[in-house]
Order: sequence, then structure tokens, then C-alpha cells
Amino acid sequence: MEPPTTAPSAPAPTPATGPAPVPGHGLLDGRTAVITAAAGAGIGGATARRFLEEGARIVIGDSHARRLKETEAALAAEFGADRVAALPCDVTDEAQVQALFDLAEHTHGRLDAVVNNAGLGGTAPLADMTDEQWTKVLDVTLNGTFRCTRAALRRLRTTGTGGVVVNNASVVGWRAQTGQAHYAAAKAGVMALTRCAALEAAEFGVRVNAVAPSLAMHPHLVKVTTPELLAELTAREAFGRHAEPWEVANVIVFLSSGYSSYMTGETVSVSSQHA
Repeated sequence: MEPPTTAPSAPAPTPATGPAPVPGHGLLDGRTAVITAAAGAGIGGATARRFLEEGARIVIGDSHARRLKETEAALAAEFGADRVAALPCDVTDEAQVQALFDLAEHTHGRLDAVVNNAGLGGTAPLADMTDEQWTKVLDVTLNGTFRCTRAALRRLRTTGTGGVVVNNASVVGWRAQTGQAHYAAAKAGVMALTRCAALEAAEFGVRVNAVAPSLAMHPHLVKVTTPELLAELTAREAFGRHAEPWEVANVIVFLSSGYSSYMTGETVSVSSQHA
């Protein structure tokens, strides 16, 4: 879930703690992945780390240049500079999207996986929502996923080695939530895009799937979401806690690995919500 724009007035609730992260098992050894919105401590950053732990080489992009540089430096220091490359990328800009994918091919000589994590949230009643609010969320969350999926398929269809695309959707693409019409419409669109792209990509051996997280907590979300909304969302989870970003990243790793070789066009819910 990307954060709404309302700032909190009090500390966020502290849910129950989850399990410890799992170790890597070499599930992505030798593969090269592009991951968008990968700076910082959210799902994208956790995915970048998990891909490295599983043996991949990564190219990460983010519209926040400073945070991206800091993330690149930290990951390179831990996993090796030869396995991490980064380039600022605004997914609403086609030229920047192309530059990010070109960097992957130029740096590592191949492309095997793409994780489209970039998205933008916000909270506004539909009757009061402006065209600008609607368009901005749709352009980042849905159109950005389209641009990156298109860039990925144009490259992967010519390699003859297959490949995978994993899109970040949301449970809000299935369920109604007040103030989230633009975000829900964008995420439902990501799910539909995933299904259609999967059918087209199957003929050249490329799989396209999506994850749909419910509530994955990270520092930025805490800063821009009210404690009341976080408490409400947490209460919907059967485990009584939010997901850690790495728990969503684990499912992305699964969908990017050979363990999901017969899955395409699917959206996997990553939640513990009550049935």
C-alpha cells in the first residue's frame, strides 16, 4: 500500500511483531533485475535487498535521487559494487524509463526480471477530488507500470531466454475504501494490465504476475498516514499486525524464481486479512 497524503497528528500504533527475515537460498543466482521505486525502507528497497540475498544483480531506480544514491551505496558496500547499479527514474517520463532499462543491459549484459514497484497514493473524497489528483495517481501507479512493462517486454521478447515481470498492485484493487477511488482504480488497472500482458508475453516465454499487499509498514508510511487509519487497517489483519516490507519482497522473489514457473497472469494477495 502506498501512503495517503494526510499527515499524522500523533504517534502511529505499535502492532505485534512479526517473524525474523529468512536467509537467502540462491533462488536468483546469476539473474539481472530492474526494480523501480527501490530507494528507502519500503517494499522496493526490501525487494532490492532480497534479490541480492538470493544472488541477483540489480539495477534500481527511484524519483528520489538522494535516497537512491544512499541506497545504492549501502547495498554496494554490503553486496559488492559490481552487483548494484542505480539511476534516478521518474516512471512518468518515458526517456527516463528507457535509460533505466538501457543501464541494466549495458552494465550486466542481460535482463531477466523486472519489478514494477513505483506507485503513488493519496486520500480524497471522490466528490472533492481534482483532475490533477486523479491524473497524478493514475500516471505514476498505472501508466508508470505500463511504461515499464512495455520496456521490459520489448527487450525480453528478443532474448529467447524467457524472463519475468512482477507488478505491485494492492488489495484496494479488489475492495472498496473511502477516499481511495483514484488509487483503487489505478491498482485494479495494474491487475488487468498484468493479466493482458501475461497472455501476450506467454508466446515468448515471459511470465507476468502481480502481488497485492494489504498493509506493509515502513517509515515513510508512518509519517504521512494518520494513527487512526493505521489502527483501522491493522485491525483488519488476522495476525493483528502489519506486514514487514521484506515479507512482501519474499513473495516477489517467489514469483521471480523458478518455483513459480507455471504461474502467469496471477495476482497474489500478500495479506492476513480476515476471510
